[in-house]
Amino acid sequence: MPPRKARMKVRKGCSMEQDEARAVRELATKIKQPGSSVSCIFASSNFDLEKLGSELRSAFRGPVIGCTTSGEITPQGYAQGTLCGFSIVSKELKAHPFMITSLKNFDATGMEDVVKSLQNILSRTLKVSPEARAFGLLFIDGLCTMEEQVVAILANALEDVPIVGGSAGDDLKFEKTHVYSKGGFVSDAGIFTLFVTTLPFTPIKTQHFRASDTRLVITKASPEKRIVYEINGRPAAQEYARVVGIDTNELAPMVFSTYPVMLRFGGEYYVRSIQKMNEDGSLTFYCAIDEGLVLRIANGENLVDNLSEAFEQARIKIPRIKLTIGCDCILRLLEVKHKGLQDQVNKIMMENNVVGFNTYGEQFNSVHVNQTFTGIVLGE
Repeated sequence: MPPRKARMKVRKGCSMEQDEARAVRELATKIKQPGSSVSCIFASSNFDLEKLGSELRSAFRGPVIGCTTSGEITPQGYAQGTLCGFSIVSKELKAHPFMITSLKNFDATGMEDVVKSLQNILSRTLKVSPEARAFGLLFIDGLCTMEEQVVAILANALEDVPIVGGSAGDDLKFEKTHVYSKGGFVSDAGIFTLFVTTLPFTPIKTQHFRASDTRLVITKASPEKRIVYEINGRPAAQEYARVVGIDTNELAPMVFSTYPVMLRFGGEYYVRSIQKMNEDGSLTFYCAIDEGLVLRIANGENLVDNLSEAFEQARIKIPRIKLTIGCDCILRLLEVKHKGLQDQVNKIMMENNVVGFNTYGEQFNSVHVNQTFTGIVLGE
């Protein structure tokens, strides 16, 4: 009996070269394929992005998408300071990337053309191939503070199409993040790619937290800036520190990753994480937080067991995982490092063919979340 013909060919790779030209050359030898349906690039923000974009533009053809990171998920697991990615060749998968620009001056009407184009592609494709399904992948400027609005519009327009994504990072500098499309890295933008395919796939989302009984009421906030000034009628940082049982001077990223807060939405709790404490004692979040919201302090569970179980559930639907496009919160990486869990988590990532990046926020369907792993699991 002749061997079964592969429905999809995936190539994954990583370069640790720090020179832009050498990094792209090495990555291209590992992932470049003729007739690529899509190539996806995850780049450390430490590269000269103008040079890197020029090299990528010369090396790759076809749809190419990507973003800068706060760490990369390579075929060997977590890494930092690298250039990694994957490419897919399949007659059963078509990628349609769309740029969303000018996020600082965001207006829903500015997305009308993108939304109409996406709806037309979906309608036209499903008419020709009714057995096909679609999913969306969003990479977006991680400092734009517009993820909630963008993902809500996309989810509403595409209805039953699952959407996952991640907010671009800049290695915890919090200065400027970028997405990559059409040969260049740009800020103040997002790249949304609609994938239409007859290949089996399933979205994946997991968080290793549960809500406690400890409540926090937001009494003063600036949602558009994602800044909370008061909690329970007291200065935000001071009250948060009191509730978790530490001194305000001890507040740091590791504390925020250990004690995030949770918001109940649509019958489910989602994680909302703190980015930093400001000089005036306010707290900047990775998500928009409005006045009057009731949050709960989160209790952490075993991250390794939680991630392993999530992939066990995914394998029920996709027994032969060829690729997982992963978006993993930077705060999860900090916890993994702090607890010495790298080897265990890397093993899970490698077993499930994860390639992706550490984010400043994650998207799942219509919601922007934190401290969560989201992704798309693809099989044959």
